[in-house]
Amino acid sequence: MKRRDLLKGGLVASATLGAAAALPVRTFAAPKAGSLRDRKLFALAKQQLDKAGDAIWKRDIVGIADFGLHSARRRFHFVNLDREEVQSYHVSHGTGSDPEHDGWLNSYSNVEGSNATSKGAYVTWEWYVGRYGTSVRLGGLDSTNDAALRRYIVMHRAKYAEPSHIETWGRLGRSNGCFALGEEQFRIALLNLSGGRLLYADSLGLNEDGSD
Repeated sequence: MKRRDLLKGGLVASATLGAAAALPVRTFAAPKAGSLRDRKLFALAKQQLDKAGDAIWKRDIVGIADFGLHSARRRFHFVNLDREEVQSYHVSHGTGSDPEHDGWLNSYSNVEGSNATSKGAYVTWEWYVGRYGTSVRLGGLDSTNDAALRRYIVMHRAKYAEPSHIETWGRLGRSNGCFALGEEQFRIALLNLSGGRLLYADSLGLNEDGSD
C-alpha cells in the first residue's frame, strides 16, 4: 500500500485549501533542553516525518511508542517539535505480542486475528465512538502495519491501561493490538495526537538517560 493512497477518501478534504495554500517547508532546531533520550526522540521524530512525507499533514507533535520498555514504564512519548519538549505516558501492547503476560513485548505481527502490536509509522485519523467509546482511527504507512484498518487497530481508553493497574499488578493489561491508554492519558492523546499526526512504534528501549 502506497502512503499517498492513504490520503484518498475523507483525507482529501484538505485539498479544499487550494493549491495556493501550500505550506512552506518547516525546519526544526534540536531541543534546547532535555535529556539525551529526548534528543534521540526528536531526531527520530523528524526522520519519520521526512519518511512519511505528505501522508502527514499536522507536523507539530509526533507520538513515539517505545515497546522496548516494560509496560510499567512511561513509554509513549509525545514529542512536541514546536515547543521543543517531550511528555511521556503509559500505553498497552497486544496480547499476541506478550503471551506470557509479563509486561514485555516479545514480537510484532501485522496478521489479522493475531491480537499483536504492529510496528512502524501510522497516520492518526478522525475520532469516532465505538466499542471502547471514543477512539482514534489509525492508518498504517509501512508494510509492517498496513493492515491496521482491517485489523481495527486504533487508539482507545481502557481501564487495564490505567496507572493504578500497575500499582496492583506491576504491569499494564494487554489490548488486542491497539494503543490503549488510561482515561486521562487518552484525553491528552485525543487532543494532541489525532487528526493527521504521526504515530511511530518500535522497540527502541530508550531509558531516561538515553541509554538502551
